[in-house]
Amino acid sequence: MYLSKVLIEGDKTISAYQIHQRLWALFPRQAKANRDFLFRVEGQQPGLGCELLMQSAQTPQTTATTRVLGQKRFEPAFHVGQRLRFRLRANPIKTIKDPNKGEVEKNGKTFSKTVRVPLINEEEQQMWLARKFGEIASLESLVVQQERPLYFRKTKEKRSGKIQPVLFDGVLTITTADSFHDAFVNGIGPAKAFGCGLLSLAAA
Repeated sequence: MYLSKVLIEGDKTISAYQIHQRLWALFPRQAKANRDFLFRVEGQQPGLGCELLMQSAQTPQTTATTRVLGQKRFEPAFHVGQRLRFRLRANPIKTIKDPNKGEVEKNGKTFSKTVRVPLINEEEQQMWLARKFGEIASLESLVVQQERPLYFRKTKEKRSGKIQPVLFDGVLTITTADSFHDAFVNGIGPAKAFGCGLLSLAAA
C-alpha cells in the first residue's frame, strides 16, 4: 500500500466530486477498475490549491493539475491489544423508511424505499462509530469535531445532495486484528468518494 501527500493545483475552490475525479486521474491504468484509494482533504484555499492525504493500493502518478508531493510504501500489520491514536473523517448516517419515495418489491414482498439521513447529535455520532468498530476495536478516548456540510451534484444522474462529515480523533485498542486490517484497507462508513473513511493511525 502507498500513503501519499497530494496537491491539487488551482486558484479556485473545487467541489468534493471534482476532487474525486482528479484523484482518479492519478491512476491512468485503473480507469475502469473499482476504486482502491481513500483520501482526506487536509486543507483547501483559493489560490493555494487543495492538499490531501491519500491511501492507495497502486502508485499514483502526477498529472498536469495534480501533484504527488510525497509518498511512502507500507504494509500494515496489526495485533490484538495494540493501542493506536486515530483520526477519521466520516459520514455518520442512519437509514429510515420514506413512504414518499414509493415502494420496492423483493422476494415477493413489498417494502417502502429507504433514505439515508445524517446523525446530527454528538452522542448518536459516537454510538455510530462504536458500532462501526464493533468487535474489531474498543474506544479508549474520543473527540468529535463537527464540520461544514459538503454539497454535490451528479450531472449525469441529475441528482444533487449533501453529506454532513464529522472528524473523529481518539485512541483505540485492537480486539480483532484481521477484521481491523480489512476495515483499515477498505475504509469506514459511506461517502468515501467525498473524502470520508480514511483511518489514519499512529502509536499511542
